[in-house]
Amino acid sequence: MDFALTDEQKMFKETVKKFTEESIAPYCEEADLKGEFSREAWQQLGEFGLLSLHFPEEYGGQDSDALTACIAGEALGEGGADGGLVLAMGAHTYLCGDTILNNGTAAQKEKYLPKLASGEWIGCMGLTEPDAGSDAAAISTTAVKEGDRYILNGTKTFITNGPLAEVAVIFAVTNKEAGHFGVSAFLVDKGTPGFEAGKKMNKLGVRSSTTSELFMDEVEIPVENLLGQEGTGFIIALHALEWDRSALLAPFVGAMNRALSDCANYAIVRKQFGRSIADFQAIQHKIADMKVFVEAARLLVYRVAWNKDQGKDLNHMEASIAKLFVGDWGMPVASEAVQIHGGYGFMHEYPVERLFRDVKLAQIGGGTSEIQRMIIARMLKERAS
Repeated sequence: MDFALTDEQKMFKETVKKFTEESIAPYCEEADLKGEFSREAWQQLGEFGLLSLHFPEEYGGQDSDALTACIAGEALGEGGADGGLVLAMGAHTYLCGDTILNNGTAAQKEKYLPKLASGEWIGCMGLTEPDAGSDAAAISTTAVKEGDRYILNGTKTFITNGPLAEVAVIFAVTNKEAGHFGVSAFLVDKGTPGFEAGKKMNKLGVRSSTTSELFMDEVEIPVENLLGQEGTGFIIALHALEWDRSALLAPFVGAMNRALSDCANYAIVRKQFGRSIADFQAIQHKIADMKVFVEAARLLVYRVAWNKDQGKDLNHMEASIAKLFVGDWGMPVASEAVQIHGGYGFMHEYPVERLFRDVKLAQIGGGTSEIQRMIIARMLKERAS
């Protein structure tokens, strides 16, 4: 494995970072403060091509690989894009768009992907339910086939882009007796009778992404809206969650690297007791620990992407390790970034305040830290037996 980026990749990263600083970051502080989705920033992402990097060119994408997607995500975070916007992008591009790309029919891809690629349409994925979060196999939403239609009933919750999405990938039980293999995936369009989004939820962090429940009451969709085959929904969800534990983590890595730079610069100019606080060993150790975290997190996240590009279908162990590390070790690092800034770090005007709130999601969304530990331990046990 070559740990160095190519000159082309370095140039791409700098281009995305500069674009973010100039065209995305100016919207972020106000969007986070108001808890509102920025259509202006979203349009910029679409026009720049960041909503469809790995889509084939025929659907409006760049035909890039998974590593390039992570490079772009890191550059967005380092350039100052807020966690809410990049979360909305991830749910749209990877959880919804990539799921259609890899499992959809030619007609489904032609209908949805070009509009998702441009940002004209926004997509979401509905897996989590009020009583089925970490235990995805316990979902109770049902899809009953009646002739040439399926009838969907149930509720999804904590759905990123829920209030905005024109299309949702919905997971529902088609065969209760089959357990994991009785879950199927469906495409449900906004405006379908009986399909409604709840009110926007007010969150601790990633506030500029819109999150809501999705309600399905006797929702009728044609059989053509089945995504993949009946009973393959759980496997489809696993592939989507792997993106959640790689490309969707990359912006956190970039944001942490930006915070590292901010902390180092602040420590040099901030004077206490007649000298720069960067001269104090306590501050030096905090900054050193931040650097170690950023380098380790980047390698873990990029390894998942690299494995995908090498053709490794599923990377449960690697993805869970990356997710767990960014979540559990990222929280204390973000806390120290606030601590270095002192009282200023507690103020909204300083990016480290937003980072501290946003990073908490990495311990919860896409599978909690406890679930990641369970996956890692289970796979180690299987390998040892």
